[in-house]
Parts: sequence; C-alpha cells; structure tokens
Amino acid sequence: MEFFDKLTKKASETYKGAAEKTGKIAKEAKLKMKISDNKSKINSLYQEIGKKVYQKHTANENLNIKKDLEEECSKIDAYTAEIENYHKEILDLSDVKVCIKCGEHMDKQAKFCPKCGEEQPQEEVKEVEVIEQEEGCDKEDKKDEDCKEESKECEDKKEDKE
Repeated sequence: MEFFDKLTKKASETYKGAAEKTGKIAKEAKLKMKISDNKSKINSLYQEIGKKVYQKHTANENLNIKKDLEEECSKIDAYTAEIENYHKEILDLSDVKVCIKCGEHMDKQAKFCPKCGEEQPQEEVKEVEVIEQEEGCDKEDKKDEDCKEESKECEDKKEDKE
C-alpha cells in the first residue's frame, strides 16, 4: 500500500511540474507572438513614413519631421516600449537576467556575468514581518507600545470572561 501512495505522490508531483512548465511555455509563446505582431506594425509605420517622405520629395515640399511624422514616430515608440516589456516578461518566465554591461543572458542567481565578468546587482528579497494578534484584540496596525498596552488589556478581558 505504501508503494502505491509513493507512486501516486510522485506522479502528482511530476504532473504539477509538467503543467507549470507547459504554462510557462504557452505564456512565452503568446508573448513572442505579441512581439512579432508589434514588429510588423512598426514595419508598416516605417513604410508609411517612407511614403510621406517620398510624397514631400516629389512635390518639392519641405519635410517637417515634428509636424508631418510625429504621430507615426510616437506609435513606433509605444510599440517599441511594449516589445521591451514583453522581453522582460519572457526573461522572468525563464529565470534569466541580462548583464548590465554587455547584455549577455545569464542565470538570475549569477553574481557575475560569464561573458564580461561585470558584477551584477542582486535582486532584493523583501521579508514580510508577521505579527500575531492576541485573541480578544480587535485593533490592527498598532505601534509596539500600543500592542504591549493592549496585550495587558486583552489578558484582563480574558480573566474577566473566565
């Protein structure tokens, strides 16, 4: 019986791991599709810009970039920013980071770049302080002094109830 319990547990763990990896792969594929879509939109905008420039050239008109191409340029900036965010999400999914000096991909836990040797900043892990509230206390977000005083009050309340 113990054998089947171990087998079931191992199969369950394997399934969870595979499901997690599959989910990451699917999300990464979606992000890559969004990147590809944005790149094609940027290429269309480049063509639009080129067309406008050529039309101004053939009409012997002066081209004012700020006036004539501002809308297209700002759209390109927005799509480029989205692409950068998608790349960051992909890196987070794959537990990889980019070197601050040379741009090399490396393990998220690496302290130094394997290509250029640059020391990498470490991500800060924020610790959450858990404060247990004594039974009978109904106030939250207290200063230490208030909690100590209230602890005495709580003890008094408990004694009164008994």
